[in-house]
Amino acid sequence: MTTLENDNLRVVIQPKGAELTSIFHKPSGIEHLWQADPTVWGWHAPNLFPVVGGCLNNQLLIGGETYPIERHGFTRQSVFENTESTRTHAIFSLGSSDSTRVHFPYEFEFQIIYELDGPKLTVTYRVVNEDEQTIFFSVGAHPAFAVPFMAGEAYQDYFVEFEKAEPLETHMLSSAGYFTGETKSVPTVDGSKLPLTKHLFDADALVFKNLKSRRVTIRSNKHDQTLSVDYPAFPYLGIWAKPGAPFVCIEPWLGCADSEGEPRPIEEKEAIQQLAEGKVFDAAFTITIQ
Repeated sequence: MTTLENDNLRVVIQPKGAELTSIFHKPSGIEHLWQADPTVWGWHAPNLFPVVGGCLNNQLLIGGETYPIERHGFTRQSVFENTESTRTHAIFSLGSSDSTRVHFPYEFEFQIIYELDGPKLTVTYRVVNEDEQTIFFSVGAHPAFAVPFMAGEAYQDYFVEFEKAEPLETHMLSSAGYFTGETKSVPTVDGSKLPLTKHLFDADALVFKNLKSRRVTIRSNKHDQTLSVDYPAFPYLGIWAKPGAPFVCIEPWLGCADSEGEPRPIEEKEAIQQLAEGKVFDAAFTITIQ
């Protein structure tokens, strides 16, 4: 385990998936990350690469060949190397190998960089193209934040507040986790507040593709402590919880699940990213606790 710490936060990252396992707010004594109860949902904050969501037939179509790929990709199950670490900064790296080429036939290095600065934790995804061709990929985050923050509170005391007042329209998913092409309006309070309820996610995640907001904040009606996620580089946002579970996931994405229908080559997938030979891709989001 790797621990980063300052006067505000202590965070812990495990080698498997370079996954956060703790975000502890020292002034309040509150653990803000879901503690991965395996009987409910056994993850804390998986990092998603080289796909986000599910692929039709659990396959990627690359160069006319099919490659097996599980939902959200293989890196959440992969062991990363900690290549650099200080008290407030760490870099984790996963390179291409025989085991990755079975699923994703490109040469790459995928880095996850964690940086503490006061009440902020910044997570940067870096993809280095080590191939002799353009590579295509998706990347995203899936952190689960414990709700309620404090004992004696209820889940329904909380809401997610969007940076801007705007209509919320979720893109519907089938039971298999693929987009159906249907959308549904999501009711809010005052145009920006999404109340958390035990049944909000009965039909799976809320997926927003056209938000103007680039920050969302988890707030309580009972106190002023907040947790915000800023995602300036991520045009898609998922919000999800296992129905009835005491957490909510705030998920910035550069990529998304497939739509129902026929499989498409990777370069034609919705929201796919591309990176030319020798180039480096960076995208960051920030978690702030105040």
